[in-house]
Amino acid sequence: MKSWSPVDVPTLSLEQRGGPLTVHDTATGSRVRTSPVDGTARLYVCGITPYDATHIGHAATYVTFDLLQRVWRDSGLDVRYVQNVTDVDEPLLERAERDGVDWRELAAGQIALFFADMEALRVIPPDHYVSAVDGIPDDVEAVEKLLADGTAYPVPVPEDEATVEGAGRADYYLDLAQQPTFGTVSGWNRAQMMDVFAERGGDPGRADKRDELDPLLWRAGREGEPHWDGGSLGRGRPGWHIECSTIAQRYLGTGFDVQGGGTDLIFPHHEMSAVQAAALQGGAPFAQAYVHQAMVAFEGEKMSKSKGNLVLVSRLLEQGVDPMAVRLVLLAQHYRTEWEWTPALLAAAEQRLSVWRSAAEACSAGYPTGLGAQTVARMRAALADDLGSPRALAEVDAWARAVLDGEPASPLVPEAVDALLGVRL
Repeated sequence: MKSWSPVDVPTLSLEQRGGPLTVHDTATGSRVRTSPVDGTARLYVCGITPYDATHIGHAATYVTFDLLQRVWRDSGLDVRYVQNVTDVDEPLLERAERDGVDWRELAAGQIALFFADMEALRVIPPDHYVSAVDGIPDDVEAVEKLLADGTAYPVPVPEDEATVEGAGRADYYLDLAQQPTFGTVSGWNRAQMMDVFAERGGDPGRADKRDELDPLLWRAGREGEPHWDGGSLGRGRPGWHIECSTIAQRYLGTGFDVQGGGTDLIFPHHEMSAVQAAALQGGAPFAQAYVHQAMVAFEGEKMSKSKGNLVLVSRLLEQGVDPMAVRLVLLAQHYRTEWEWTPALLAAAEQRLSVWRSAAEACSAGYPTGLGAQTVARMRAALADDLGSPRALAEVDAWARAVLDGEPASPLVPEAVDALLGVRL
């Protein structure tokens, strides 16, 4: 699937480089240094389920991992970035049925809107943007392998549920009891897992499962639901988690550098994606580090599609808000800290953007780079330290004040603001 339009990222005119980057790894609960091999950093970020528009919580996630890409690139690394889109799943099908539209049309429209939002926010697109539907052949092969290995098992379709022609009478699940790595991503105990499993797409009450937490790998095609050729599995569609297991392995291989997403994906999605991949690869690690964006609230509650308390990026842009101000709101919050969207945050970002642009206009290529080089060095240090964007913004604030107070300055910092922070002045 074609991704959104490329973003022009300038190369800073300084001999020294930024980095290396350290991040907080959810799996170990500690800071780890990213150590890409062969000069290429590999990143997988879970994409949207396209049944509604991009809200600020989504934007926070994709701007965070855009920032991570920029720090890697500034340190001299190439980046191979993969993102999926879950263009077939229960929430999408339910919304399409509710609204009386074809699920494919709903998905296509929301994907296009997401692309427009990402382009406005100057998020670097993935090298591979892969739909869940396009990945189904790999899912089938993976489930067939797990069955052959004895690590997956069938569960009979309930007698009162009609299946389509060509479908089997079984759904297939992973046997977690055979997976020693299960639980190592989240670090959660069973009670914590059970507390959220059902509301996050699990089916703990499904009869005949060996364990309530066992994840669905393949669902036999039911009447009225989309379905695809499943080889020996019969017609049907994949479970949610297997798509990321197979897409990441196809395009990045095992042990890639960073798996990213929101904290709501830690369990079950990232846990299950990782354990399924390990089962397919003889226990090899799925990713080297798991990095998670904290949740964003609005009016006292976590922003979510299910609650409907959304601040939509597209709506802000329609109201004439500068997308660079929106991006500055996001960068002003550290990615691991929960926060709440307020009009005051946006007003502060708009003021900051105005000051920065005034300082940029006062720069001249003929001025010395000393002040700018010092500012860029401090920005790089802040960002290399677990993506410390609030500190990086504070360094630019100090630079802007100095320039507006009459300190001669070159365009180096505006270039760095573009290259490192993704904000075009």
